[in-house]
Amino acid sequence: MKQLFTTFYQLKERVSLDFIRYLYHEIRWDNRLIAITGARGTGKTTLMLQYIKEHYPGYGNEVLYVSLDNIWFTTHSLFELADEFQKMGGKALFLDEVHKYPTWSREIKNIYDSYPDIKIVFTGSSLLEIHKGEADLSRRAVTYHLHGLSFREFLQFEYG
Repeated sequence: MKQLFTTFYQLKERVSLDFIRYLYHEIRWDNRLIAITGARGTGKTTLMLQYIKEHYPGYGNEVLYVSLDNIWFTTHSLFELADEFQKMGGKALFLDEVHKYPTWSREIKNIYDSYPDIKIVFTGSSLLEIHKGEADLSRRAVTYHLHGLSFREFLQFEYG
C-alpha cells in the first residue's frame, strides 16, 4: 500500500491548477459517493487530482487516489484497500479507471455500505458501465458526465 501512496503523491505534486474544467465547479463534492464519467482523455483524472490538491494539502493518510489498473490490484482487492485505508484514518478514496477492475461495482457497494465514514469518488469511461455493473450503484452514486473541451474552454486553455 505504501507504493500506492508514493504514486499518488507524485501525481498530486505534478498536477497543475492553472486550468480547471467546467465540471469541477458543478460537482457537489460533499456527496459520499460520486461517479464521474466521460470519454478517455477528457480530464477525469486531472479533475480528481486538482480537487485533492486544492482541498487536501500535505501528505497525510486522510485521502488516497489510486488507478484500478495499477499492478497492486493483481494481488490485492479493492475492498482490502478500503479496509487498510480506513484503519489508517482514511476519509476520502478517489478511484480512477474503475472499468479496468472486474468486480468494481460490487466492491464499491460493499465499501459504501461497510465504511460509512469513507467518501468515494470514482471515474469510469461511460455511464453504461456504471449501470451495467453487478451491484446497482445508480441509486447510491451521484453521477456527473465530463464532456470534451468546448470551444470556449479550448480558447481559455490555449490562450488564457
